Amino acid sequence: MTDTNTQRKAGTSGGDALREAPALVWFRDDLRIADNPALNAAAASGRPVMALYIHDEISEGMRPLGGAQRWMLHHGLSALDKRLRELGAGLLIKSGPAADVLPQVVAQTGAAEVYWNRRHFAAGIAIDRALKSRFAETGIIAKSFNGNLLHEPSLLKTGDGGPYRVYSPFWRAFERQGEPRRPLPAPQRLNAFEGMIDSIRLEDLSLLPTRPDWAGGLRETWQAGEEAGLEKLADFVANGLPGYADGRDFPAQENVSRLSPYLRFGMISPYQAWHAAGTGTASAHDVEKFRKELGWREFSWHLLHHYPDLQWRNFNDRFDRFPWLVSSPAIDAWKEGRTGYPIVDAGMRELWRTGYMHNRVRMIAASFLIKHLMVDWRVGEEWFWDTLVDGDLASNSASWQWVAGCGADAAPYFRIFNPILQGEKFDPKGDYVRRWIPEIAGLPNSFLHKPWEAPKDALVKAGITLGQTYPKPVVDHSSARDKALGAFESLKEAS
Repeated sequence: MTDTNTQRKAGTSGGDALREAPALVWFRDDLRIADNPALNAAAASGRPVMALYIHDEISEGMRPLGGAQRWMLHHGLSALDKRLRELGAGLLIKSGPAADVLPQVVAQTGAAEVYWNRRHFAAGIAIDRALKSRFAETGIIAKSFNGNLLHEPSLLKTGDGGPYRVYSPFWRAFERQGEPRRPLPAPQRLNAFEGMIDSIRLEDLSLLPTRPDWAGGLRETWQAGEEAGLEKLADFVANGLPGYADGRDFPAQENVSRLSPYLRFGMISPYQAWHAAGTGTASAHDVEKFRKELGWREFSWHLLHHYPDLQWRNFNDRFDRFPWLVSSPAIDAWKEGRTGYPIVDAGMRELWRTGYMHNRVRMIAASFLIKHLMVDWRVGEEWFWDTLVDGDLASNSASWQWVAGCGADAAPYFRIFNPILQGEKFDPKGDYVRRWIPEIAGLPNSFLHKPWEAPKDALVKAGITLGQTYPKPVVDHSSARDKALGAFESLKEAS
């Protein structure tokens, strides 16, 4: 990628004569070469291929990325450009409203065809539809493909013709569609366009965080790009998928895939993940369990497609009257891993350090914020959006509403995770907590998840002074639970 003053092989400028009208591939959340239907179609057209990424956070309804996502995107784009160059092309980068930028690039290059993989959220759909209509009026071919989901949300319907609101019947309908298609091979070579057009530098997008400590933690934890995603997938199938069904709930074990950031940015496709799961030595039960987790991702996108305000509005509007807080001193304690409940604090510190949190711990931490601290789920969703490398528009909002009890097919509000019992059950040896909260590592397992109950001599021996070296609980579990249930009962009575 070159600076704004340098022209590169990607199109034409000025009055240069076109050798041949190119086919343009518009990359979005599909930063990969293999199993990319839009790229495959462009390559098969026989035309020179242009690859374009437009950074658009200003069009109406487009949600600006969180900090951790921006870091992942920066390195994902760099890896994509490298891979495209190996095939003979390269990545053209632009910034601005896609509805304006894409037609400008088409006009500058004389592109005859435009290809992209579909988006499934309201703002993206509106932009894409308007562009298709505009191109049709000028005789330019614009085709879209399903490259990022295993199902088409607009096509999978209930018997009444509406969308699914409950996961189990959704999954059964999904299975009735048959086995998802096989992943498409990567093009071996791209016929690159010989013209020239300006591209901004990747650095000009200013995606990298200004907090070097946080960036350092991300670099230590993640490698971005298609190659890294495929390596992570292969490692998971070989080493993490065997035992997945039982082991995935234990944060100290290596039975989670950690594929979510790569699926989020399309560095790997769900088709690749689905079929790779069946190639290893894992049991049929483990494979099915993993594929059902892919199904939850599909269900979240199904919901967001049909209920666009899922991101910010209670799916169950009865909860609009719930007395959640939007500000509280305890919110900062939660964000910083200082609640005094070790399993919650370990998760929040893992999140801040790595841009990731184990899924079981995500549920515990989210439940604690909502039901122990009585804080609005949208406060937590916003924090996760900013700090997760896998921050996903559909999964993030659907999952928070699920925990809050106000979402589709949600856990009932009265299901309140006990952070002590959850820690003892899913981190029984304390390996996870000790990794992220070293100041209490010296406590015996019997008190590790409830240090305030440890006898004085055990605290002294472990070098712990509650309230100084490690905080006392910000709330009492039993009292907080009673308060949350009381608020829920009041909500039921009011309705």
